[in-house]
Amino acid sequence: MRMPVPDAALIARRAEIAAALARIVPPEAVIQSAEERRAYESDGLTAYRQPPLLAVLPSTTEQVARILRYCRENAVKVVPRGAGTSLSGGALPLADGIILGLGKFNRILDIDFANRCVVAQPGVTNLAVTMAVQHQGFFYAPDPSSQIACTIGGNIAENSGGVHCLKYGLTTNNVLGIEMVLMNGEVLRLGGKHMEAEGYDLLGVMTGSEGLLGVVTEVTLRILRKPATARAILIGFPSNESAGNCVAAIIAAGIIPGGMEMMDKPAIHAAEDFVHVGYPLDVEALLIVELDGPAVECDHLMGRVEAIAREQGAVSMRVSNSEAERLAFWAGRKSAFPAVGRISPDYYCVDGTIPRKRLPDVLTRMRQLSQKHGLRVANVFHAGDGNLHPLILYDANNAGELERAEAFGADILRFCVEVGGVLTGEHGVGVEKRDLMPVMFDEVDLNQQQRLKCAFDPDGLLNPGKVFPQLHRCAELGRVHIHRGETRFPDLPRF
Repeated sequence: MRMPVPDAALIARRAEIAAALARIVPPEAVIQSAEERRAYESDGLTAYRQPPLLAVLPSTTEQVARILRYCRENAVKVVPRGAGTSLSGGALPLADGIILGLGKFNRILDIDFANRCVVAQPGVTNLAVTMAVQHQGFFYAPDPSSQIACTIGGNIAENSGGVHCLKYGLTTNNVLGIEMVLMNGEVLRLGGKHMEAEGYDLLGVMTGSEGLLGVVTEVTLRILRKPATARAILIGFPSNESAGNCVAAIIAAGIIPGGMEMMDKPAIHAAEDFVHVGYPLDVEALLIVELDGPAVECDHLMGRVEAIAREQGAVSMRVSNSEAERLAFWAGRKSAFPAVGRISPDYYCVDGTIPRKRLPDVLTRMRQLSQKHGLRVANVFHAGDGNLHPLILYDANNAGELERAEAFGADILRFCVEVGGVLTGEHGVGVEKRDLMPVMFDEVDLNQQQRLKCAFDPDGLLNPGKVFPQLHRCAELGRVHIHRGETRFPDLPRF
């Protein structure tokens, strides 16, 4: 994995830069020592590590603006960081760049039940939003498995989803407004408590931008009424393919579950050993289907789902009979990642998205790739929206296994694109998928994406080395080609 060559001259200015930052924030909020900086050397993709030049921990929007303005004036690179749970290396530090940690932005500023929204700082955890409003019967829909730790700012950076994204949408569908700071220190507000504004969808541009365009310092989130009833069913299948066919059949029948997740046999056994919720251990694949809404609707749809499952060859079914049991069903799925960590020294989590109808094909291909690379894989999927999370098991202490795991993951992602899918569903590109971007986008596409970055960050100082496999200077992307004294399309106005 290649990163930009560090600027030795800038690294030599570490003490000078630290002193300048200490005039903006309290001195204790500037992390300088080698030992303390090591705490920031990686995010959730721990295979890649690099201590930052410095880390700085602001607590106000004004401080963020002054830090970014100083860094632009002094050509200092900046990597924004929330809780560090990114699984794509999106918050991987640079040897010649500072980490801008937003952990102190951890307050909920306003709860507006009348307008069904919450205003929060980006360091607030995902789950904390639901906990703050549940006493009035509301909840925040996006719920990634790391919701107890991941923060709202990071959710916006990666456009996180979770088990309920099929019905209620990803982060982008639940964010109403943000306050953000540009690299030049300018503070902007996009959206608010109102519905979508006219003009360019800049809020949509920022959601999923992976820290390349600006730093979010405040967020307005949509909250929803908790459904009157929610019930979940565990459905066991004799094969991954039959479970995949059932997913497609449920959606084709016009049923949109609140959540629909799939686990294969290794993941089922790991989760059951970890949380002991009563998952069936004699099946090859398990679907968790949740239906919510009025009780009569849930009962009707549950009957239809059971009938579809039987048609697709289900060998076991168990419906939750209480709220505690429903939550227990989900506890196993949401604990799948740490559970798999108990059966392998290391694992590499892949994130790709495919058309639902191709799920059986992809599962078959994944089994073939497992044999090719000689590594086991445990699969957990947001099956309803086709978002795959294969966990490739390896041991970093064995020479070459990390490289084989990376090659395995790359093959999975190439196949996702081949069947009509995309490289990422919610974890982002970061450094993990950066060099695979040409598999999905041609040079024209990538250049246009970089032009958008140039509009926000013309000096390329925000999170460099991420997303783009080859970074062009903004001046290069803005050049007008002249041939024999003439430009193409001379009748178009030039700006």
